[in-house]
Amino acid sequence: MRVDYTQLSPKAYQGLLACKNALAESPLGLPLIELAYLRIAQLNGCVFCLKLHSHALRRRGESQEKLDALAGWDVAEEKLFTPRERAAITWTEAVTRIGESRAPDSVYLPLREHFSDAEISDLTLAIALMNAFTRVAVAVRQ
Repeated sequence: MRVDYTQLSPKAYQGLLACKNALAESPLGLPLIELAYLRIAQLNGCVFCLKLHSHALRRRGESQEKLDALAGWDVAEEKLFTPRERAAITWTEAVTRIGESRAPDSVYLPLREHFSDAEISDLTLAIALMNAFTRVAVAVRQ
């Protein structure tokens, strides 16, 4: 690791962990949050996070078939991902790629069919948080 940010910036790191712990209690449920986290790790190329979140999902009983298909979820068999998961993953990708996507209404509005405003807020914060974690992990070569 290039620098140990957990030791060098402990207050900032603890703030990120506090946010992660708060989101773990979200009504979204950890399986959906972890699925978003894993997709973010794929998009950002964070090997540490790929291992962490795929293991977490397997421990929660997620099928290996689903994990294997996540990178191509949009062309995967419909039975592998629920409409709720598809909406969340679409939003995850749009927010992760915000510089390109600008998080358009065409992606945001379908969320409202599956999530409350509070859940959309939690999902958006979870996406932002994991993007921060993956960017730090890749930058410091964790």
